[in-house]
Parts: sequence; structure tokens; C-alpha cells
Amino acid sequence: MILLGRRLEALQETLPQARCLPLDHGNDAAVAAFAAQCPDLDGMFLAAGQLVTGSVQSTPIEDFDRMIAANLRGPWLLCHHLAPRLKDGGSVVLVGSNIALRAIPDSAAYSVAKAGLHMLAQVLALEWAPRQIRCNAIAPGPVHTAMVEARLRRSTNPEGDLMRLSRVNPLQRLGRETEIAALALHLLSDESTWTTGTVIPIDGGAAGVF
Repeated sequence: MILLGRRLEALQETLPQARCLPLDHGNDAAVAAFAAQCPDLDGMFLAAGQLVTGSVQSTPIEDFDRMIAANLRGPWLLCHHLAPRLKDGGSVVLVGSNIALRAIPDSAAYSVAKAGLHMLAQVLALEWAPRQIRCNAIAPGPVHTAMVEARLRRSTNPEGDLMRLSRVNPLQRLGRETEIAALALHLLSDESTWTTGTVIPIDGGAAGVF
């Protein structure tokens, strides 16, 4: 197992027994260099992402470019360069967002980038079908992750924001990382060999109700 990401220490804390490598997945040359020495892969789980808030009008172009790089360009480059390393019959899971399925205020650049990621999963499902390689996207709602913690730390009202995030779905709570991992594991496993090209909400029912 290989873990890639910007922060090596965080990778090593996540799974100490894995081979952990620092990588800026938005850097074409860096991804190409990694792919050149990467072993054959059974599958990929691409979960990196960043969030900045703002409307289309208020978001600086630098923030828009950063959202595209982190949430769409990076996964595109990984799939572009690592496709030859994927074994036939493998599986790839991309992590999108439920706010790329429906618009909400103040998350314009992030939502647009993640919507592109959803389409990337469907395009790859079509392109890789002759090799029996599956590609799906999952679209989580708010999950109690380090990214959410960072957003709360920047907030002027963290308790209120946490309560608001918890109320955006019928189950009235944030998701757990283990719940996202369970769905990803299913999609990466042989239990989902006839599932490809899907975008699956995992958001406590928000996408289907609100």
C-alpha cells in the first residue's frame, strides 16, 4: 500500500505500516516522476481536497485556481499518469462532495471543482471499461475531518457553525470518517464488480431530502 500527500507526517500517522511519499498531486512533473517508478496497482482511492468559501463574485481568481488544482487537476493528473499502472479489473474511487450535487451559498469554487471531479469519474468509467476497470465517485456531506476542524478554527462562531453543519441532513449529525471508509472499501472490493460510473451521496440523506 502506498500513501501520497503533501504532508509526510500526516501520512505516517494515518497508516504507519504503509509506504508514505510526499507528493503535490497538482504538479504534473512530480506526478509523472512518481508514476515512472510506481508498481502495478490494484486500485486507487483519491481523497485529497481543499475548501475555501466564497461566492463567484467574491472569490479571488487565485482561490479559484487553488480549488481547481487541489480538487480536480490533482485527481486528473493521478489518473492520467497512473492509468497504465492499474491492473485490469481494478477499481478507482474519487472523493467528491454532496455540494457538487446541489448548490449552496458561499462554496462556489469548491462546488464547481468537485462537480468536475464527479464527471471525471463517469468519463473514466467509460474509458476504462474495456479493461474492466471501474471508477466511481462518492459525494460526502460534512464529515468530522481535519479539514472541517480547520474551518471551525477559522470561524468567529465555531460552536454555531458546528451546529449548523450537523443540521444539514435528516440524521442531524456529522458523518464519521469510518463511514466514508466503509463505502470506499466496498467500491474498491470485488463486492462491487458491476458498479461503475456512479456518484454516490453519503450525507445522512441530505441529497435526497433537501
